[in-house]
Amino acid sequence: MKALIFGVSGQDGFYLSRLLARENIEVVGVSRINGDIKGDVVEFSFVDRLIQVHHPDYIFHFAAVSSTKHEAMFANHAAISTGTLNILEATRIHAPQAKVFLTGSAMQFLNDGSPISEQSPFSAGNAYAVARIQSVYAARYFRSQIGLNVYVGYLFNHDSFLRDSRHVNRLIVDAAKSISRGDQQFLELGDLTVQKEFNHAIDIVEAIWMLVNQSQHYEVIIGSGIAHPIEDWVAYCFAKYDLDWRQHVKMRPGFRSDYKRLVSDNSLLVSLGWKPRVSFQELADMMLDDIDTPVQRHI
Repeated sequence: MKALIFGVSGQDGFYLSRLLARENIEVVGVSRINGDIKGDVVEFSFVDRLIQVHHPDYIFHFAAVSSTKHEAMFANHAAISTGTLNILEATRIHAPQAKVFLTGSAMQFLNDGSPISEQSPFSAGNAYAVARIQSVYAARYFRSQIGLNVYVGYLFNHDSFLRDSRHVNRLIVDAAKSISRGDQQFLELGDLTVQKEFNHAIDIVEAIWMLVNQSQHYEVIIGSGIAHPIEDWVAYCFAKYDLDWRQHVKMRPGFRSDYKRLVSDNSLLVSLGWKPRVSFQELADMMLDDIDTPVQRHI
């Protein structure tokens, strides 16, 4: 058995590669940065040749630009929308038996603060959501009209030691460490009342693997269904260094969040047998200690 992972250099690719190795599945990792094969999912000739040569049993599309800003519109469209079409068309031609996983996002749904389910409507609220929505409709077309086995997992917030400081959870972790050492005094943040999920990539990729081994349920919400305010994360991380966060965190003037609460209704996922195993506190500890597995647990 063989799997192709596009976007293998990210945290999801890292953890999925390790999971698949445990399942004795050969992994061919593809990335523009580093991987077994360097290349761009935007180039159809590259994707077509890759799938023709390797004839994979599983294909995972994680390649993306993690930005909702309008300025990232064309980059998002290229990696997500065009990349999806390239993968699906090359699969149709060379490996129609393969199971294809496409990444969806919590950010592509209409969000009024209520738990988001598979029945929640899409909302093109930003350029990133536009690309994700187009990708899903391509999946539905190739599934219903062409007959491909295409799965979509709508991923809610998840992190790991691999996150960089562009992501707020890592920014807070790094600041707590830096302030404890005396390297800086203050951290500027936005709205700490915003609630979101604090999942670990380990749990997310285990859900993805379970999903692509289903004979049905082609689109599934993937999240814990548990939301915390960002303030809880700040307080926990600073407390690990005996710091009172209120003395070191400043609020960013005029900041407006994309949402006030972003939480999943994971009823379908749970019914398939999944449950998260890494807690809020364990995730924080792992990122604070820069380790890739919880204590006494190995993937």
